Amino acid sequence: MTDEQRAVVEAIQSGPRGAGLRGPFNALLRSPQLCDLVQRVGAYVRFASAIPRPLNELAICMAGRKWGAQYEFYAHRQLGIEAGLNPAILDSIALGRRPEDMTPDETLVYEFVTDLLSTGQVADDRYHPVRERFGERGVMDLVGAVGYYSLVSMVLNVAQVPLPEGETPPLKPL
Repeated sequence: MTDEQRAVVEAIQSGPRGAGLRGPFNALLRSPQLCDLVQRVGAYVRFASAIPRPLNELAICMAGRKWGAQYEFYAHRQLGIEAGLNPAILDSIALGRRPEDMTPDETLVYEFVTDLLSTGQVADDRYHPVRERFGERGVMDLVGAVGYYSLVSMVLNVAQVPLPEGETPPLKPL
């Protein structure tokens, strides 16, 4: 590694993610400046968002599903369950289906993110309830999560980051 790469690794490992380089970071280290910027945005989006953790993980898994990112969906499905999401919701997302039995907040996030990922925009009737519930910061944090994890999903796909040995890919082609 170059000195610049070592500095980025140190920044990642001393942050909220802890030791080890997982997910997109080994690939992103090929461009150390980009890697550093991306990891800082990711630390905010994942650990400091105004969106509650289970709902943030729902949005992250939806982005992973959109891009067919096996590693992304695999990793954040588990984090979503640990955060309190019903596994059935994530199973439906994996199948490209609208989940049943979502809470009102899960429904708000699901509909907002569905619009964003399918059209690149959010209809007023999806935007306003999210703004009312989570504020303007929450709206931008939700957009940030979807955008950030779309980038991460693409990096993982391009770098062909494998699942841990023995794990079955969670996503089938739609």
